[in-house]
Amino acid sequence: MSGAINMGRVGVLYGGRSAEREVSLMSGAGVLAALRAAGIDAHGFDPAEQDIGQLAAQGFDRVFIALHGRYGEDGTLQGALEQLGIPYTGSGVMACAIAMDKTMTKRVWLSHGLPTPRFMSLDANANAQQVRAAMDELGLPLMLKAPHEGSTIGIAKVERAEDLASGFAHCARYDDTVLAEEFIAGRELTVPVLGTGREARALPIVEIRAPQGNYDYEHKYFSDDTQYLCPAPLDAALTERIQAIAVRAYNALGCAGWARVDFMLRERDNEPFLLEINASPGMTGHSLVPMSARAIGMEYEELCVEILRSAALYLQPSSQWTVK
Repeated sequence: MSGAINMGRVGVLYGGRSAEREVSLMSGAGVLAALRAAGIDAHGFDPAEQDIGQLAAQGFDRVFIALHGRYGEDGTLQGALEQLGIPYTGSGVMACAIAMDKTMTKRVWLSHGLPTPRFMSLDANANAQQVRAAMDELGLPLMLKAPHEGSTIGIAKVERAEDLASGFAHCARYDDTVLAEEFIAGRELTVPVLGTGREARALPIVEIRAPQGNYDYEHKYFSDDTQYLCPAPLDAALTERIQAIAVRAYNALGCAGWARVDFMLRERDNEPFLLEINASPGMTGHSLVPMSARAIGMEYEELCVEILRSAALYLQPSSQWTVK
């Protein structure tokens, strides 16, 4: 891309206070460099180091949210930006709040008839008998997850009953509830979605093949051992079906601008199951949205600009409701 693009003074929000700060710093650095390369007047802004009110004081016209996790993609920041009247990338307050809660996300999807693994929600202070009941109901292997974390933080795969207590304790460190989820054996897929409402469209599917199937924090962001296949080697009908489910899942939560939808494709029958949705996906050198965009000829810089163009406000009243 060449030539200056006038979108006013743009803030790239990155860093923040969540457990995903390190990843967010990498995402934000990439986005900031790309926007500047496109001729945009972009500036980095770390909410952990500056008061969010400074966004208005410093005259930002719109912001690109490259924050991950709590205080960045959970609706709290989006609410503050609505109050400040500064358009922002990604989904609005409600969609972000729901998407950040894996348990609530699954409940919404089920209400729309969308496929997701069976699950139970447990209090972080649940006793051994209650945790064992979840294992008995859902079987082994069992996935345990802190429902408000991401980047594989606060997650445990329990393959033996004797490991149940330690896996639960690990997840309970991060949240006040723990999501117990049926394990789906199969292929791990992810589908980026761009756009809003009827204009929402799925990008090519990425298949993730991590060593021993362990797509943990190290393999996700730093290791070169993980294989990514994009477009995923699936037949056309299945590809179309999974992409359609991704868009339905995105719209069911009221997402906007962009997001990434994660799936497991069950090995025994090729049935797709929705795992979660990321309202502010990673934009690092190992990230999956840029990888998928490249498969249709959209380079990183162009992707960043398209996302920025979609910056919006969702709760601002129209002029007829303005208090006189």
